[in-house]
Amino acid sequence: MQREIQKILKRLLQLHPKRIDLSLDRIKRLLKDLNNPEKKLSNVIQVVGTNAKHSICVALREIFETAGYSVNMNTSPSLRKFNERYYLCGKYISDKELRDLLIKVEKINNKKNITFHEFICACFFLAASKNKSDVNILESGLFFRLDASNVLDKNIASIITPIGIDHKDFLKTGTIDEIVYEKCSHLLNHSKIVISEQKKAVLKKIKREISKNSSSKFFYGKDYKYIKTEKGFIYKDNKNEIKFPYPNLMGDFQISNVSTAIKTIKVLDKFKVKESHIKKAITKIRSEARLQFVKKDGKLRKYVSSGNEILIDGAHNALAATVVEKYLKNLNSGKKIIMLLGMMANKEHKKFIQIFKKRVNSIITLDIPNQENFIEKEKLSKIANSCGIPSRTEKSIKTAFKNISKENNNAIIFCTGSLYFAGEILNLN
Repeated sequence: MQREIQKILKRLLQLHPKRIDLSLDRIKRLLKDLNNPEKKLSNVIQVVGTNAKHSICVALREIFETAGYSVNMNTSPSLRKFNERYYLCGKYISDKELRDLLIKVEKINNKKNITFHEFICACFFLAASKNKSDVNILESGLFFRLDASNVLDKNIASIITPIGIDHKDFLKTGTIDEIVYEKCSHLLNHSKIVISEQKKAVLKKIKREISKNSSSKFFYGKDYKYIKTEKGFIYKDNKNEIKFPYPNLMGDFQISNVSTAIKTIKVLDKFKVKESHIKKAITKIRSEARLQFVKKDGKLRKYVSSGNEILIDGAHNALAATVVEKYLKNLNSGKKIIMLLGMMANKEHKKFIQIFKKRVNSIITLDIPNQENFIEKEKLSKIANSCGIPSRTEKSIKTAFKNISKENNNAIIFCTGSLYFAGEILNLN
């Protein structure tokens, strides 16, 4: 059935000459033809920003479900199966349900002009309206102001995750000011806005952009924060000081993300979530390709020696690279780090790679399988070499693993540059 789904998805890509064309007219037209399913969703939390959106979404989901609430969640991109974008009342949509959903919306759309992203957002709204849940969590797409997820009249909360430079090719100037405007200027009023840990200069711009928004605002540093401890972290806000264990997510920055999720839960006092629920939930958060070590039983292990470690992260912009580099710095394993790199064409490749200059010993570049708009491995390798990091290309992910292990059977193989790339590696595993 997956083949049939892929055929439908391929067909949908032909409905608009571009995958991305920022506008709300087409999505609103299709939603109207579907009898406006988005208006039937209650208790919606919208998550906007550049990085950490997925981590915060899954942390929220785990906490709500542990407290006994049902959750619908829409995230993108998917890593291994398209179904991952549609989480409905405790499970990912089945192949049959997904196929039927795509066919139904395709028929109603009747070959009218609409982008792929807009179409699949409309599909989620329809599916979520038919799977009534206590909470709906929506991860915004490219930006927010003209993103297909920005079609609601009301929500219960907006979360602003760390904001940085990304997707400049879809903007007029590509400055951080423009990005903050696109992500924050049209957040819903009469709600609650939780602002995560940000760089100081970016935080200033966010404050200015949302100053006239009538929602209650909760800032990291002022209204909540965390303190890392030997066994976990202390979450602090104006009412609480609670000790929590480490979350089931690698990297200190994930403590910050989980703290933002906790603050959101705390300000949404209509839900009866106990400290015990949160403590239990954060130790079992499920999030792939976020500083994920491949376990000993993975299929990729047969291509490398027992001394090699495989670490996967979908970082693809400078802001994400900075926090991942910090994690690598604190590993203290004594092992060499060899980067396996695949990136999409529209990224700031040199800026991304330079951040790892002091951290990785060499880089092997690859094309991203099953994608169209990737940067060719030869070009990417040249950029890496220009950054002063020895680089070469390889034919495939498998041969890259084999050759790295032959050369250094004790190295950490660090796979990064794109969530699509990370997904292909996880599928091989």
